[in-house]
Amino acid sequence: METIGRYRVRGELGKGATATVYLCDDPESERQVAVKVIRFGQDSAAMSRRMRKLFQNEGMVSRRLDHPNIVRVFDAVVEDDFAYLAMEYIQGFNLEEHCRIDKLLPMHRVIGIIFKCCMALDSAYRQGIIHRDIKPANIMIAANDEPKIADFGLALNMNKDMDRDSTFIMGVGSPAYMSPEQIKGYPLNQKTDLYSLGVVMFQLLTGRLPFRASNQATLIYRIINTDAPAVTALNPNLPEGLNAILRRALEKDLYSRYRNGAEFAKDLSAVRYQIFEDDQTVQDTRHFEVLRKLDFFTEFDNDEIWEVLRVAVWREVSPNVAIIREGDNNRMFGIVISGCVEISIDGRALCRLGPSEPVGEVAYLHPSSNHRHASAVTLETTLFLEVNASALALSSEELLERMRSVLLARLIRRLREVNKIAAAQGQPAVQLGTGSQTGFGRSRPGGGLDMELTPM
Repeated sequence: METIGRYRVRGELGKGATATVYLCDDPESERQVAVKVIRFGQDSAAMSRRMRKLFQNEGMVSRRLDHPNIVRVFDAVVEDDFAYLAMEYIQGFNLEEHCRIDKLLPMHRVIGIIFKCCMALDSAYRQGIIHRDIKPANIMIAANDEPKIADFGLALNMNKDMDRDSTFIMGVGSPAYMSPEQIKGYPLNQKTDLYSLGVVMFQLLTGRLPFRASNQATLIYRIINTDAPAVTALNPNLPEGLNAILRRALEKDLYSRYRNGAEFAKDLSAVRYQIFEDDQTVQDTRHFEVLRKLDFFTEFDNDEIWEVLRVAVWREVSPNVAIIREGDNNRMFGIVISGCVEISIDGRALCRLGPSEPVGEVAYLHPSSNHRHASAVTLETTLFLEVNASALALSSEELLERMRSVLLARLIRRLREVNKIAAAQGQPAVQLGTGSQTGFGRSRPGGGLDMELTPM
């Protein structure tokens, strides 16, 4: 296409299931605009009618909204076979690409973006508009981390008589981001958008959705009936204050959820979050590169290593510090990155562990007991990756399987070493075919080390 209405096409920006977006020049205003084009008649007649309604609604609603964090719409035209929407061109990215565990934005940037989105949704609601489809793909990020909420095609106009509103369509939205009341088909107010924004914030901070399932029916059940995990359980580096904020944003009880975006934003502004001297993303990348070279993580995929970083704490431990104490009860374990750790039982040294060696893995792997039978003390300044077992339990199945597999392999290797030591202290083995025979044709042992292996 060379032109769309009065707009001169410069190139295609993106293409979705129902629309194509072009970068265009507007000769009247001498500015660049993004023009979204949708064609009718390519699907069923019912689908065409539905898309026409959604498109008309987006043009009508968006032109009423005037907020720096909402994409501006300049023009909306509906023809017989197609329609187009001319809107503000945003040079940036959408949040969808920063929901992956290896692409997370620094915490302070996430909080700043969500804060501004809260205020934008608050402004929209004061105009009587509910978005109903808040999700990462619909939040563009311009320069200086300015979010721009886009795609009001599914918006609900509260000022209209809903019995006669031809743009009101039940069941719209993206299921993973829907509020419980939206899934149930209940009447909606501004709190549904705040719930969806809470889901987006949860995902940006942890790299996963608060509710996950292998099929849509189970997902819907969990959204309606179960509580989301605490974000600090998934990312221990986050401040505790975020737990209460997200718990309230994701409340199933409407009376307990945030009343408006301004209230949500106020709580965000009060969080005293940690800011690293250097950019957190740079630091995370350095940590990733160290783990990538570590022998323990040879079999891990890149995404799995990033996921480990989100459920672990990077600790620098001074010499003569007990990482694990004999007699304690917990399932924490970790990996020595550099330095040396001594393992002891009843005050007697058992072994020393260096880089790439797991510490405390037996209590983690044990199916029923988390009792500690050994102590682990640093012998020198040691870098230690401390893994939160509770957070790990909420991680992907791929990471859980990989971690257990690698830990078991290390454990078996150590057991074989212990067997060699035990055999070296035993008497010579009785050869087959000599001496008195037992029931299975083998000689009864004539001695050796009587020992019971004690888990670390």
